[in-house]
Amino acid sequence: MDMDDVLRRLAAVGPFFEVPYGPQPPGEGFRPLTRLYGEQLGEYVGEVGRRIGSGSGRVAASTAQFGIASRLWSLGLGCAALAGRVPDLAADRVWWRMPAGGSLQLWLPSPGDGALPAEELGASVLGHLAVLDAALRERFGVSPRVLRGNTASGLVGALRVLIDRVPGGAAVDLAAALLAEGGALGGAGTFLHEEGLGVAFVRRSCCLYYKVPGGGFCGDCVLRR
Repeated sequence: MDMDDVLRRLAAVGPFFEVPYGPQPPGEGFRPLTRLYGEQLGEYVGEVGRRIGSGSGRVAASTAQFGIASRLWSLGLGCAALAGRVPDLAADRVWWRMPAGGSLQLWLPSPGDGALPAEELGASVLGHLAVLDAALRERFGVSPRVLRGNTASGLVGALRVLIDRVPGGAAVDLAAALLAEGGALGGAGTFLHEEGLGVAFVRRSCCLYYKVPGGGFCGDCVLRR
């Protein structure tokens, strides 16, 4: 199964798993995510802050990173579960635009080029997010602990949706290895999986969303315990 076929099947899982692909973008305004993480980061975080009512500070920056991490994990885990391979998700290979409503839209110009074994998903996504996280720490003062927790929480959230719709344990095994002690996201939280019951996760940090007007605590938030 080529990557185009995988992405077509993955789109049926849900909106966070759907991404347009191919040589022509699905409309105007798409740019590499490296542009967003550079000169356009302040504008983007400001827009996220406007939409959630938090202003353009740490809360908006954390929320922006969480959303991007969740999209990348959804895409990568889904491809791994369906085909055992993942597209190269480096920041210069994933393009974006901000619609008038809703979350940012992604586009993959050439998802089959440089496709990676599923085992390399963690390195691909975490390498991508390292670029974003460095910019958010420098410009908005977001704690590395918060960003790491967001990344882990986004991974588990994507997995939770995926395993309800795609059979097989490849995605669970990948997530468990990343979240285990000694894994790339080890220490970010406590992860449990039981066949037939699903997954549970409690993070060891807070994404700051409780500071949004009417936000409350997320289901995996350390502050709920």
